[in-house]
Amino acid sequence: MRMSTTLTRTLCAAALSALALLLPIRPALAADYTDIWFTPAESGWGVNLIQSNTFIFATFFIYGADGKPTWLIATLSYDGAGKYSGLVSSVTGSYYAAPWDPAKVIETPVGTATFQPSGANGWQATLTYTVIGVGTVTKAIERQPLTTALFAGDYYGGESGAYTGCTNSADNISFVDSFPLKVTQTASTLTLVLAYEGLKTTCTFTGALAQNGLLYSVPTATYACTDGLSTTAAISDIKQTAQGIEGTFTAPVPGGCLETTRFSAVRQ
Repeated sequence: MRMSTTLTRTLCAAALSALALLLPIRPALAADYTDIWFTPAESGWGVNLIQSNTFIFATFFIYGADGKPTWLIATLSYDGAGKYSGLVSSVTGSYYAAPWDPAKVIETPVGTATFQPSGANGWQATLTYTVIGVGTVTKAIERQPLTTALFAGDYYGGESGAYTGCTNSADNISFVDSFPLKVTQTASTLTLVLAYEGLKTTCTFTGALAQNGLLYSVPTATYACTDGLSTTAAISDIKQTAQGIEGTFTAPVPGGCLETTRFSAVRQ
């Protein structure tokens, strides 16, 4: 823990608790699985997932017994138990080079599908789909990387986090912070420098950058602050947004605590 800022964090926790009494309880947001998903050893087919809240629209680019492209879609809803399930349909329509004729658009349910995200990370999953009269396919899939996002720049943002599992139960607190954020990037590393305004300290995270589709991570980052904290952090779910950057990190800190934080910042 940033021991010199314990009082500030404790006061912040009290303020958050008071505020929570005034706010309506909202359900936790589902993770965003929007991306191209594939099996690396089977490059050439895949599934596009577009997510809206707890609903996913999927389009499959797969092939029939004749080797020709087969057009399937799926409409998947979150079941509250960790997976998305729904109908698979085949679709026919107008010839693309001719005038559009809506009367030729026919959607026919042909089976079911389930998308089961990994419980360990946000970039691996199991896809199972059944087409009546054909059979059931089960594939281990993951996000497909395309180009590398360019994160380097100056941002301003905030974080919401908590210390848990502390030896002294009084140190188990929630907190929010704001900060200017400077990001530098090389071909293989990412560095985040957060200049915490209320805490009067600057913390630097740096390590090897890994890409998984639209998500990035720094599995083992050094985490050092000007108040003397020196530990390691696992930064995950790093994502380039339309306005900036977001992500999460966890780190063991003094006092037997685990620091867990979500952060987001807009580009300046």
